[in-house]
Amino acid sequence: MEKAEFIRTVCENPVNRAILERLPDLKAPDAWLVSGALFQTCWNVKTGRPVAYGIKDYDIFYFGGADLSWEAEDEVIRRAKALFADLDAEIEVKNQARVHLWYEERFGLPYAPLKSACEGIDRFLALACKVGLKPDEEGGFELYAPDGLADIAQMLIRPNVTANFGAREYERKAARWKAAWPELTVVPPA
Repeated sequence: MEKAEFIRTVCENPVNRAILERLPDLKAPDAWLVSGALFQTCWNVKTGRPVAYGIKDYDIFYFGGADLSWEAEDEVIRRAKALFADLDAEIEVKNQARVHLWYEERFGLPYAPLKSACEGIDRFLALACKVGLKPDEEGGFELYAPDGLADIAQMLIRPNVTANFGAREYERKAARWKAAWPELTVVPPA
């Protein structure tokens, strides 16, 4: 799958398209639409399902390192709620600069502080999940996909064991995805 095809496919989902169009208005630094909303839209188009089928939520990562308080993150979350209020979708906004403050308590694994939103994308449990898209300054899109787009195109789920990998959480997510998209090939964790 080429970048242009990926972007065209992702934008077939009107929620993705609206989020990407409005993302600069969120006024959150280093903001990206990430992961499931992107790769699951591709799966849906490939399998002939409705474009939003099975998408639990639409995740936006940003990196606001100047203020690590919950109040600062909550302000961005409230702006997103207002900005996307007309969309019939669950939108989750997370400041990647703060993840290390709560991750270990929630998932039982240590989490080193990040330096960018893309470093947060790098920590997703499966290689196909490691994808982000944001508008660029030329009217196009910047794509972040450090492992490429082949796993998305092939509907392949492989573990990302490089950082903070939790086999139980991977298996839980993979089982949910396999139930919704039986065409998937899931590689079990080693």
